[in-house]
Amino acid sequence: MTLRLSTVILPVHRWHEGGRDRWQRAEELGFHAAYTYDHLSWRTFRDGPWFGALPTLTAAATATERMRLGTLVTSPNFRHPVTLAKELMSLDDISGGRITLGIGAGGDGFDATALGQEPWSPKERADHFGEFLPLLDRLLTEEVVSHRGVHYSADEARNIPGCVQSPRLPFAVAATGPRGMKLAARYGQAWVTTGDPRLFETGTPEQSVEAVRGQIGKLGDACAGIGRDAAELDRILLTGFTPEPGRLLESLDAFVDFAGKHQELGVTEIVIHWPIPDSDFAADQAVFEKIATEAVSQLR
Repeated sequence: MTLRLSTVILPVHRWHEGGRDRWQRAEELGFHAAYTYDHLSWRTFRDGPWFGALPTLTAAATATERMRLGTLVTSPNFRHPVTLAKELMSLDDISGGRITLGIGAGGDGFDATALGQEPWSPKERADHFGEFLPLLDRLLTEEVVSHRGVHYSADEARNIPGCVQSPRLPFAVAATGPRGMKLAARYGQAWVTTGDPRLFETGTPEQSVEAVRGQIGKLGDACAGIGRDAAELDRILLTGFTPEPGRLLESLDAFVDFAGKHQELGVTEIVIHWPIPDSDFAADQAVFEKIATEAVSQLR
């Protein structure tokens, strides 16, 4: 399978001051998809501009024509399945069926307490996600949904006429643990990883490759457990969180080497961050665009 190359554009620019230009340029460069984080703020960007993911994607849908769009990733931290489903159905309609929902259990960052709540433990995050995702699946595939759950409920929630994509827009499920892998196997059209976060600061690139290999193996086991062919799922690697992240975009050769090793593992899509000067995602724009236009052909 030919590896697909995508980008993630953080929502840090006003739409009419460079925001729109980046999404349109991403399509011109030939990226398979352009994603954005679904956060209220994020780490080192917390005290600067940061816009909402779904309004940004709506604007991007009207500014582009072919490229897929999506979140990478949405989580239950500040979302509810009923309202999210309505917004996603609308976004899928506006984009002409080009939306992918990247979704995961969330973390313990700023979003975890922004609504005034105590941060959830890892078990609580998994419990919420385990109820959130099946309900969201129903909301996007059934016209009327009622549900009484421990964490989420719906009372005759209506989503008519449903998604443009059938039976619904695809889910790309971010997961590394056993419960998340089972959800990815059951509900995902794709699986997302950032590698093993424990290796980011002290691990080696070689250890990271082996960690991703192990994760893909666990995904296969989860699929086998429900009788599903793991080959049905795309396998997406969001870069920037593996050891030596800066080296990845230093040159075309460096990226092709990195991408080739992960393609051999079975990764089908690699996502690189659009460069942001003076940030964790600083990179040479010319090199980035060279990678966008030439890397895939070298990996065929």
